[in-house]
Amino acid sequence: MADTFNYRIDHHGSLVRPTDLDATGADQAVQDAVVFQRKLRSTVVTDGDFPREDFRSAVLDGVSGLRRTDETGPDGLVRWVAESLPKANGPLVADWVTRLTELTVLAPKVSLPSPAYLAATTFQPGLGIGSARELGEALAEIIATETALLVSKGVRLIQLNNPLLLDADLGALSYEDALAVDALAVRLDERPEGVRIGVCPGWTAPAEVDRARVEKLYGEIPADRWILPLLEGTEPELDLIRALPEDRDVCLGVVDATVPDLEDLDTVLARIDAVGELKDLEDAALSPSRGFADVASRPLLTTEEQRKKLVLVETLARYVWGNEF
Repeated sequence: MADTFNYRIDHHGSLVRPTDLDATGADQAVQDAVVFQRKLRSTVVTDGDFPREDFRSAVLDGVSGLRRTDETGPDGLVRWVAESLPKANGPLVADWVTRLTELTVLAPKVSLPSPAYLAATTFQPGLGIGSARELGEALAEIIATETALLVSKGVRLIQLNNPLLLDADLGALSYEDALAVDALAVRLDERPEGVRIGVCPGWTAPAEVDRARVEKLYGEIPADRWILPLLEGTEPELDLIRALPEDRDVCLGVVDATVPDLEDLDTVLARIDAVGELKDLEDAALSPSRGFADVASRPLLTTEEQRKKLVLVETLARYVWGNEF
């Protein structure tokens, strides 16, 4: 895809929040985050998820029918349950996007939880919803509507996160239902030039890749870009890329957002070269492996460690593609 270079230096969206951030200070914090990203010469800009509790909140806080509980799930996230089919209370994140467009000429990027992920983790039998699939389809309609609105406001890169898609267990959803639900959220009736809708199916590769399962994943969900891990250059990581259709972009998570130590430049470049044997690198981009603070209260690194990781992504991109973006 010819304009992939517009989004060559990518990141997942969530950034480490300022220690003194509160609701009243979110506007200034977002402005500072935009300056931070521009100084790093990132080719995307986000609001850092600063206005939100965690990476799910863009949807969970903006719809009715779902209730926050006092429980914490095995993933460490506060559990929400769906008590009725959700309805949007208005735009989810479009107002923040409008502010971003006023702060920079870079097209903003938005990351959202996928509807299948939300359905799989919030469905509870006996609460009035017929099935997790029905819940997922309702969430997909909300997210697809928001996606169309974001595109109309100038967003050109949207990422849906479903960290369960590479796992064997999708909770309340079957694999087939999960693919069908997420596919509904990816489709756009009209797609302007340069718009990319990406899917991140997991932060790390499985121990072994089921080729038929992965081909079904790529075939059923018509995403333009797949955000895939490349932290060790293992065969499972490469298998995920081998199975990727030729006409899809790939964004490689090449630096580990969970550890402060910086990767060796030559080692990472060798891994990228190995990908180049499988995929045209003109249709590729680089990013950290995941968000730096998918939960606001649990940043994975310090602000300075995050900065160094993002600088490394930018440096790697310039080694691979020169200064053409």
